[in-house]
Amino acid sequence: MKASQVKKGWRRPACAAIVGLAMLVLPAAAPAGQVPPGSPEDVGLSSERLERIGEAMERHIEAGNITGAVTVVARGGRVAHFEAHGLMDLDSETPMRKDAAFRIMSMTKPIMAAAVLMMLEEGKIGLADPVSKFLPEFAEMQVVAGTPGDAGSGNGGSGASADPATVPAHREITIRDLLTHTSGLVQNADRTPDDSLATYVPKLAKVPLEFQPGTDWAYSGLAGPDVLARIVEIVSGQPFDQFLGGRIFEPLGMRDTMYFPSDELRPRVVTLYGITEQGFEKDPDPDRISSKVYFSGGAGLVSTAHDYLQFAQMLANGGELNGKRLLSPRTVELMSSDHVGDLFDGKLPPLFPERGFGFGLQVAIMEDHIGAGWRLPNGSYGWLGAYGTQVWINPGEDLVTLVMIQNMNPEVHRDFENAVVQALLD
Repeated sequence: MKASQVKKGWRRPACAAIVGLAMLVLPAAAPAGQVPPGSPEDVGLSSERLERIGEAMERHIEAGNITGAVTVVARGGRVAHFEAHGLMDLDSETPMRKDAAFRIMSMTKPIMAAAVLMMLEEGKIGLADPVSKFLPEFAEMQVVAGTPGDAGSGNGGSGASADPATVPAHREITIRDLLTHTSGLVQNADRTPDDSLATYVPKLAKVPLEFQPGTDWAYSGLAGPDVLARIVEIVSGQPFDQFLGGRIFEPLGMRDTMYFPSDELRPRVVTLYGITEQGFEKDPDPDRISSKVYFSGGAGLVSTAHDYLQFAQMLANGGELNGKRLLSPRTVELMSSDHVGDLFDGKLPPLFPERGFGFGLQVAIMEDHIGAGWRLPNGSYGWLGAYGTQVWINPGEDLVTLVMIQNMNPEVHRDFENAVVQALLD
């Protein structure tokens, strides 16, 4: 059966369902020394109620909302739930694997933020540093006229604009602006297949800002994070992919996290589909967001639920995992604290509600779950990817949750969160 023929309400063949169930009882393939398994009851979770996670995923698979998923719940530093659901490829009816690899898109951003904060701890970067300290091209940015904060002469504008459609920036954009999506650097420049961060990022200095720095919030999917990745390259003296590999992935045992799938990983990469009126349609060019030469700070990584759990648990532990410390507890607290006040409210519908969330350093923060209308506990922070992967970390509950899918569907996220929260016993 072709992906384009799969319709809403499609049911998996019985043989695939049986094999899928068999996959669930296989032990998690977690290398020794990493986040260990644990009994749900021992960490304050109900094993019976955790079964509702699988029930929720199955409902969405049967409804044709997703093709499959991997779900993880860890509490107290132990994995209480780790399951694969559905299929990773429809044509071959391949059951989802626990070690399946997903294109995590913007879940690359928290990893990039950790890299920036590692450089901050070494004194090589400051949050208040102007970007021009590292990239002189960004010293005299222009702002689209008539946008928030452009009235008046400001305190640091660089003189009259040569373009009547723009005005000078009142101040330079900073590292903090880029980390919090308050820089105004939203639009991308033209990028060629041969571009690296070193050749592409200077082009962004010629793109007008969407608003005066620090006066508004607008999601910078690639531009801002890619500038930050380039700065990490400059101050560390390493290409960004090598920095991530040596300073984050290797210490945490994230062996299946990379920018371009290796030949060994390729068979485990979940097929990417779009949803049309006719059903699931296979993406004709899933590798367009991957690169062997361009290592984006905003997207592009491929990872597994097991691998990303190591990174998330490191943050939940205050910057350390199994004797490997990447960040100090105070730095993790800085990352997961609200830096923007009410600027984030209502700025990213329908993925986030009009109120209830703050925004930290590349992570959203649940501050009022009643106001937001979400079941996610207050204090949770994390982010999601464009194809549906999502992570939340809650220090107060000592909780880490992951749902890995490749069809963006906020209803799946909300049902997963509800199933996790109702399983908490204390």
